[in-house]
Parts: sequence; structure tokens; C-alpha cells
Amino acid sequence: MHTPQIILGTMDHGTRVDESTAFRLLDRFIEAGGHWLDTANCYSFWSDPTGLGGASERTLGAWMRANPGVRSAIGLATKVRQDPLVAHSWPESAEGLSSDAIRAGLDGSLERLGVDHVDLLWAHAEDRSVDLAETVAGFGEAVAEGRATRIGAANHASWRVQQARELARRQGVAEWSALQLRHSLVQPRPGTTVPEAGHKLLEPDDLDFAHTEGLALWCYTPLLMGGYTRADRPFSDGYAHPGTDRVLRVLDEVAREVGATPNQVVLAWLMSQGISPLVGASRVEQIDEAMGAREVTLSAHQLRRFGDAR
Repeated sequence: MHTPQIILGTMDHGTRVDESTAFRLLDRFIEAGGHWLDTANCYSFWSDPTGLGGASERTLGAWMRANPGVRSAIGLATKVRQDPLVAHSWPESAEGLSSDAIRAGLDGSLERLGVDHVDLLWAHAEDRSVDLAETVAGFGEAVAEGRATRIGAANHASWRVQQARELARRQGVAEWSALQLRHSLVQPRPGTTVPEAGHKLLEPDDLDFAHTEGLALWCYTPLLMGGYTRADRPFSDGYAHPGTDRVLRVLDEVAREVGATPNQVVLAWLMSQGISPLVGASRVEQIDEAMGAREVTLSAHQLRRFGDAR
């Protein structure tokens, strides 16, 4: 099992989070011992007046230029697949996962970031209009050329990832070695579709698959956009069921027992399963809270209580 870490998501950097604030957040994350930064070439086209992605990567690139030497101290992850090729036209013009699209997407990311390689390149979503063998070859080429150190799959079905890994072995190229899915302590009702388009929820089989195959597992939206602590950000309707109420009661109890915030307990719960939670922040205090979760230890009894409540 991979050692779980807190990962800083930079989706809103350069759009909802201005550059100076983003620099402060990035500085604090590194000061607190953080390592991995996660972005995507499409971030955040929906918040950008241009209707195009790239703002997050440009902001990260500017921060690295302002901090010579920091590149060697961080893990840099980006994604290809969802960037709109035509402004304000998504998903109609979203880039796919052909070998040409992967190359062009990564070319753009490296230019905006101002680096010659990324440490982890994700396929942001599936593209079943392209033969999977071609997608596998495209990602393998990125690793062979040294433009990506590792590769992973976000929002993919596990069987599809395993199929891709088998194809990579036959082709003699690098395999996807990481998964990124949506997951948190409370869970929606079975069969519920979350409001956010393109999000794939982690299922028990995904967790089993990652652990069995030795894949790194990152999970996004772990704090459900503030839902655990902010009355003005309630969970979406799919989370309204008795299991959520039971889990939240246990969460409050355990937070008091361990002397931590509810958010820290949620992050600690994820890390106890070998999952690296990906958190966003708009204030330095949120960075400090998230990083403090590394010091929270949940007992076997507390973990069982969460399991029983769910």
C-alpha cells in the first residue's frame, strides 16, 4: 500500500483564486511539508471568462518561476482529456484521448507550466470513441520520452484500467499506476448520480483493485465542498438518507475524542485506508487544517464505529 499524503488541488488557481492568494497557499503547503500538486489542462474553463482552460497551469508556472529550486521539491500532476478546444463549447469540443490529443494536451501543459516533464500525467476521463490500445500507446510514449514520469487514470472504471494495463504490458510501455476517483466519509444513496458532471464515485471494488494491484489511490472532493462544517453548503440531495445522519453523529463524537476538527477526522479516515485525499483551499488556514490531519490517529474502535454507521 502506498503511503497516503495530503495533495493540494489547484483547480481554482488563476480564476476564483487570484495569483497572489494562490502563491501564498502554495508557499504554505510546501512549508508545511506538502509535496504533490494536482492540476489539469482544463482548469478552470467554467470559471474563466475566456471559456478555456489553462489558468491553473499558468499560475503554477508563474509560482515556480518566482521560486527557483522549488520544482525539485514537489510532485507535479496534471491531466489531459477535458480541455475545450473551442471557447464556451464543452463537452462538444472537449479534447479526447487519441495519441495526437494526448501529445497536444501534454505539449500545452508543459508550456504553461514551464517545465520539461510532469511527475504524474492523468487521463482525466474515459474516451471510448478511441481504441484503448491507441490511448495506452499515447500515454506510454509520454513516459518513454521523459515528458511524464508516471501515468494514471481518473474517473475510469477499474475493469477499463486493468484492460489498459494488460495492453501496456503487451505493447511494452508504461502502465497506469494510479487511480483518482471521488470519495468521502458520507456516501450518496446507491444509484444516485452526483450533480457534478463527469465525477466517478469510488466503489468498494475500486479500493480492492487499487490495493491488490499496488496502485496509488487519490480521491477528490473529500470534504464535499465544505458540507461537513458549513451550514451554507449542505450536501446535495443524494446524500439525504439515514446513513448520513448516523455517520455525522459518529463524526462529531470522534472529533471531540481526538481533539480534531471534523474535516481533519474525515481526511484521517481516508488516509487510514491508504487513500491520498486531494484538498482545495482558498485561505491559508484551510491549508493548516488539512495538513494537521496527518497528526490525527483513529483507533480501530473508532474506525469500526464509522463502518457500522455507514
